[in-house]
Amino acid sequence: MKPIFVFDVGGVLVNWDPRHLYRKIFSSEKEMEYFLAEVCPPAWNLTLDAGRPFKEACDEKAKEFPQYAAQIEAYRTRWPEMIAGPIEGTESIVRELKEKGYALYALSNFSAETFPLTKKRFDVFNLFDGIVLSGEEKINKPDPEIYRRLLTRYGLKAEECLFIDDNLENIKAAQKLGFQTIHFTAANELRGELTRRRIF
Repeated sequence: MKPIFVFDVGGVLVNWDPRHLYRKIFSSEKEMEYFLAEVCPPAWNLTLDAGRPFKEACDEKAKEFPQYAAQIEAYRTRWPEMIAGPIEGTESIVRELKEKGYALYALSNFSAETFPLTKKRFDVFNLFDGIVLSGEEKINKPDPEIYRRLLTRYGLKAEECLFIDDNLENIKAAQKLGFQTIHFTAANELRGELTRRRIF
């Protein structure tokens, strides 16, 4: 049976990193890293992925760190600059899989506010048969519930799905639910693994 492909987005399909934006804002790498570790850290970003409104979250942060109010506001107003572009090589893999007739889905920790901007920018998302976003579901990977929602919504079986993600914790959660998995590190490595599995 042909596997059903389930792709993560950030780190697999698109090159998202807040540093792409904040290197333009901070002249000091050290201050930028402090800002991204203590002011707008990854755990805070995950609340945005889980559906918290950007304006609410940024306004609250600005009150907590008034000295960084302008930089915090940029997290909302200049968010698209956090995506440098596509992950080189992955889009061609997705297009080849589509041409071969494989079903394609996406399961991503992604804000419902910012995904429409990303989808408009990268037409690869038009190739997917379905997309489940944490920002719409109000729940993030690796919580098993968001994987179950993907399966239920599209009538999929975990053991028939091949889940591709750059986050090892997300991979482990998928494995516990019965998904086949590939831990993404680079597009050429993914292509090699798909070739080994005789998909390419």
